[in-house]
Amino acid sequence: MFNGMHEVIFFSGFLLFIFLMLALDLGVFNKKSHIPSFREALTWTMVWVSISVVFYILIMFFGHELHDLNDKAGIQSNIDKFRHPIKITGLSFDEAIKSYNRNLALEYITGYIIEYSLSVDNIFVIIMIFVSFNIKQKYYHRILFWGILGAIVMRFIFIFAASALIQRFEVILYFFGGMLVLMGAKMGWEFFTKKDEDRIDPHHHPVVRFISKYFSVTKEDKGHHFWVKENGKLFITPLLIVLILVEFFDVVFAIDSVPAVFSVTMDPFIVFFSNIFAILGLRSLFFLVNNVMDRFHYLKLGLAVLLTYVGLKMIFQKMLDLHISTKLSLGIIIGILAFFIIISLMFPEKKKEVSD
Repeated sequence: MFNGMHEVIFFSGFLLFIFLMLALDLGVFNKKSHIPSFREALTWTMVWVSISVVFYILIMFFGHELHDLNDKAGIQSNIDKFRHPIKITGLSFDEAIKSYNRNLALEYITGYIIEYSLSVDNIFVIIMIFVSFNIKQKYYHRILFWGILGAIVMRFIFIFAASALIQRFEVILYFFGGMLVLMGAKMGWEFFTKKDEDRIDPHHHPVVRFISKYFSVTKEDKGHHFWVKENGKLFITPLLIVLILVEFFDVVFAIDSVPAVFSVTMDPFIVFFSNIFAILGLRSLFFLVNNVMDRFHYLKLGLAVLLTYVGLKMIFQKMLDLHISTKLSLGIIIGILAFFIIISLMFPEKKKEVSD
C-alpha cells in the first residue's frame, strides 16, 4: 500500500491530526449529551469546511511530497499511474511541480465536494433511523461520533482495496461507472415516485433481526449507554443497534460515493483524504440539514444527476480515452448542485394539508 517513507509519514500525520480533533471534540466540546443548536451546527460546519480548505492549500504547495516526487521522471510516472489529466512535456521541474500540485489539489477538493454532497442523502436515511427508534436528540451526536470512527476504518479498507483492484483490473472502471449511472437513475426514480419515503423499515431490517436473535436487547431507556449489565447478564441497548445500522448504511452509501470520487482521481490517498474530511463534517452537517432539510427538496434530484454524470464520465473516459480536466469537472459538479439548490429555493415544496 505504501511506496516509501513519505507516504507513511504523510498518512500517519493525517490520521494523528484526525484522531486529535475527534478527541478534542468528544473530550472538550461535547462532554455532555445535548442538542446542538442551529448556530452551533453552522459554526462546526464552517470549522470543518475551513479545515478541509486548509488541507487543499497544503496539497497545493506540498502535494508532491506525498509520493516523494523529486524529478520530472517521477512526476510523469505518477501521472501515468494515476491518470492525472495534465501534461508536463516542455515544462521545467518547478513548473511541473506546480502543475502537478495544482491538479492534485483540484482533484482533492472536487472529490470532497462530491462526497460531502452525497452525504446529504445519507443524512436523510440516518434521520429516518433515529426517528424510527425514537432516539432522543441529545444522543444523536454520541451515535454519530462513534459511527464516524467506524466509517474511517471501513473507508480505509474499501478505498485501498478498490484502488488495488483498479490497478490490476482496469475493466472494473466500467463496473463502477455503470453502477453509478444505475444508482443515479434509481435515486431519480425514487424522487419522482416518492418511493424513498418508505424504503427503510429499521425495526425489521436483517441487521436488527440478527442482533435480536443472538443478543439480549433491552427496550428500556438506558441513557447514553450502548450496553448495560443487569443481574450478571449483558444487554445491548437500542442505541447500539442504531449505531450498527448507521455503520451498515455508511457502507452501503460508500458503494456510491467512493467510486464517484474515483471518477475524479485514481490516487487512493486523495480519495481517502477527501472522503474522511467529508465524513468528519457529517455530524455538524447532520444537525444543519435536520433544521433546513425541507428547504432543498430538489437537491435529491440534483444528487441523482451528479451520480449519473460521474458514472458516465468514468465510463467514457476509459472507453474513448477522453481527458476531461479536473477544473472543468469541478465546474460541472458545482453547477449541478447550485442549479438544484436555486430551484429548490425558487419553487419551495408545497406542504400537504392535514385534514380533520
